[in-house]
Amino acid sequence: MFKFAQRLLATTATVLLLAGPAHALPERYSEPVKEVGGTLIDVPYAGGNAVFPIFTSAAWGEPHPELTRVVIVFHGLLRNAGVYFEGAMTARAAAGPAGQQAMVVAPQFLADLDVPAHHLPANTLGWNNDHWAGGEPALTPAPLSGFDAVDAILAHIADRRLFPNVKIVVMAGFSAGGQILQRYAVVGNGDAVLTKAGIDTRYVVSDPSSYLYFTADRPDPQPHCKSENTWKYGFAADVPPYVQGTPDSLEARYARRNVLYLVGMADTDPHHPVLDTSCAGEAQGPQRYIRAHNYFSVMQQRHPTGLNQHLIDVPGIAHEGNKMFNTACGLDALFGAPGCAELDVKP
Repeated sequence: MFKFAQRLLATTATVLLLAGPAHALPERYSEPVKEVGGTLIDVPYAGGNAVFPIFTSAAWGEPHPELTRVVIVFHGLLRNAGVYFEGAMTARAAAGPAGQQAMVVAPQFLADLDVPAHHLPANTLGWNNDHWAGGEPALTPAPLSGFDAVDAILAHIADRRLFPNVKIVVMAGFSAGGQILQRYAVVGNGDAVLTKAGIDTRYVVSDPSSYLYFTADRPDPQPHCKSENTWKYGFAADVPPYVQGTPDSLEARYARRNVLYLVGMADTDPHHPVLDTSCAGEAQGPQRYIRAHNYFSVMQQRHPTGLNQHLIDVPGIAHEGNKMFNTACGLDALFGAPGCAELDVKP
């Protein structure tokens, strides 16, 4: 069933890490972020209103008839949305004419410690360090998921009074950003308002540590691992309150969604400092490149027809988000700039 991983393991003699807890995050990942997005957007909930920071290339509350595309870029574990925003802006410039009518947005999922450190309003959403990546509830000011924040962004873009000519929204996430985006592509509801407004959606998932599976089967099952099929790896337990629907119904919808997996061919380090080396992570494969191919292989096998998803191997890219999005296939996937021969399906 997982022939790709078996062939690759046989030819590269990859050494599997022993099943066990994930490495502790380096200290810099639990320090306050250096900068916070200058635009705070509203995320309403039953008990009030939260705010959530974003970086954006155009004024958020003003009409933009000149725009035909919105590109939303999700950051990694450092929560350094500003770095990803600048990288996406560099990519937009490199895309030439294709990028000129695109707006770039970079959401920022803050840790709760970031809020007082930057003197932000008390109702600013803050999570327990990296727990935003799985869509888990925030600590402040209410137990909202990061998925709720994404819904709020998409609902704003669907407002035709503000974005009358937008044809497509591209959401792109690398590393931990790829984790939250892949889970959102499975369980997220925000694209419904885009579809209603006549706007297409593409999900560009790049080099996450792990994926959300729909069954308990894994390519490298780990003996005595009790978390292989719990959230954020599966649906057996600890599923966030945001998630609605059965695994079967969510899988059927996910298979129809326009998902592109961009995979760095050099992202093969089984000892990478922020690779998920928990037993649940190891059950998906020894490193990110194999995990991506394992997951896509499962989707192909489970959906031999009607799968609206593609995987592209990008040579020379290790765990380097901005480099990935500035490759020919990255520019094509995000901004529609011609140059990626492998990207044969493009809105």
